[in-house]
Amino acid sequence: MSSAFYLVAALLTGMALGAIFFGGLWWTVRKAVASDRAALWFLFSMLLRSAIVMLGFYFMMGDSWQKLLAGLLGFTIARLLVMRLTRQKNQPGKLSDHLKQEAGHAP
Repeated sequence: MSSAFYLVAALLTGMALGAIFFGGLWWTVRKAVASDRAALWFLFSMLLRSAIVMLGFYFMMGDSWQKLLAGLLGFTIARLLVMRLTRQKNQPGKLSDHLKQEAGHAP
């Protein structure tokens, strides 16, 4: 197959790994906030997510730095997409509005 096919496959693999990593981070934060053992949630989540991503990049890269760069680009694209999809809109009564009001009283 052509090298362009492998670069596109690396880009898509990087996007999948990024979705797993940053989607897992978002899920962990939501679960840990409601848990009595938040530190354990964050610790084990980070270990699991990092292991998955490192193994994924290791097997995807092979011996080509071009595939590594394509995978990193896909990983970064996934980060931007997850940030956009999980962003909450500012609604009245949210914590951010309360913090803005409190900041107005600071000296």
